[in-house]
Order: sequence, then structure tokens, then C-alpha cells
Amino acid sequence: MDTKEKDLNNAANRESSCPMVDFVNIVSGKWAIPILYRLIVTNDIIRFGALQRAIGPITQKELTKQLRSFENLGLVTRTVYPEMPPRVEYCVTDLGRTLKPTLDSLAHWMTEHREQLFQTSNQEPL
Repeated sequence: MDTKEKDLNNAANRESSCPMVDFVNIVSGKWAIPILYRLIVTNDIIRFGALQRAIGPITQKELTKQLRSFENLGLVTRTVYPEMPPRVEYCVTDLGRTLKPTLDSLAHWMTEHREQLFQTSNQEPL
């Protein structure tokens, strides 16, 4: 199968796949939603270090990996300034901002049901 045929097959698979599977693939990393949500609620330029501190115990490597993925999807922009040490800033894009109502509703649902979810299993969230 040549490259053109593979591209056509991939496009056909994307069109017929479940939208929820596609969404989960975008936000499947442990830190994906907290990173994206922090960028959305900040709704401004944020430096890498400030973002890392705001999210919690995430490694620099994991944060970089997730931000690059969001950048490739067009959800985040990245600006590097040629200074020493280098300054890197991130900002959610208009496309990324469209996820705010969805992520707000997930946050609301979790707040509303947290006790019920973890009460029966005697388990705390990760």
C-alpha cells in the first residue's frame, strides 16, 4: 500500500470513528486535562515554570510532552524568547478555549459527585 492509500485509509477511519474515542485520545494522559484546564481558566500567557507550579507534582518532561502534543493539535501556542535562560510562554488558542464549557461541566460533575464516588470504595482520587 502506497502513502496516498494509507492517507486515504487514515482519513476514512477518522471520519467513521467514535467522537468520544477521539476526544479521549486527545486528553488521555494523566495530566492532559489539568494542563488544558489551567491554560483555559488562566486565559492569558503563562510561563512554563508558573504553569508547572500551578498544576502540581508534574515532571518537566511530562509537561513538555503534553504541551507539545497540544501545540501540534492547535490547542496551545508556544513562544520561545532568545534570552538566557530561555523564556518560554504558552497560551491557549481560540480552538482550545472552545473546550471550556465541556471541562467546566466535568469539573462541576466531579465536585457534585466526589463524595459519593469515593465514599463507597474508601478510595481517594489519584
